[in-house]
Amino acid sequence: MGAVSPSYKGAHQYPVQVISHCVWLYHRFPLSFREVKELMLERGVTVSYETVRRWCAKFGQAYANALRCRQPRPGDKWHLDEVFIRINGEQRYLWRAVDQGGNVLDILVQKCRDKAAARRFFRRLMKKTGAVPRVIVTDKLRSFGAAHREVMSSVEHRQSKYLNNRAENSHQPTRQRERAMKGFRSVGGAQRFLFAFSGITPHFRPRRHLIPAHDYRAEMTVRFAIWEQAAQTSHHVRQPLKALRPGHLA
Repeated sequence: MGAVSPSYKGAHQYPVQVISHCVWLYHRFPLSFREVKELMLERGVTVSYETVRRWCAKFGQAYANALRCRQPRPGDKWHLDEVFIRINGEQRYLWRAVDQGGNVLDILVQKCRDKAAARRFFRRLMKKTGAVPRVIVTDKLRSFGAAHREVMSSVEHRQSKYLNNRAENSHQPTRQRERAMKGFRSVGGAQRFLFAFSGITPHFRPRRHLIPAHDYRAEMTVRFAIWEQAAQTSHHVRQPLKALRPGHLA
């Protein structure tokens, strides 16, 4: 998916740095819109929770697309998994694919986890990535095997409940967010939020346990710079916010 530069036309009188910072807070941490509003108030920016909600809905996906365009090409080993989620009290299934580096390739919310649902996810995944993997790793759900034989029979398929930790671990941030949001209200809303969320959150979650502290700080500095480019900002977001005073942007 190509990145389209976000349009800030009609984004009121708030600087781009404020908008991108609110979107970052909401997607990076399990916060509500009201909690983001409170954090911004502490920094001297008066903004309503409804404005934060509109910003996240309008710009979150654009930022996520821009970050995805800056990612390397997908690896040749894909891990696929599905978990159930509750949407308006009903059980649905969240399908997710990540490569061997942990980069989220795609997510899809579906009603079932049968052969047709798996086939639909396989085809969508190959269409969005424009690639075919060398090997796919799944659990022992039979739907994966049936869809694999129809859609990508030439690709090696490994099925084991012990080999798919990469995909299963990728579900954890979603579970945290689901609890903070007390569930999702609609399939479309869940799909839109989780697709943006899966593009933004992993960007700020390098594998911290594998790198020393100074390398981690350097890596995060680079990632914040990429975020600023994605949001089309020219100044570091943290610097101007402290200079603002309550009511300055009201």
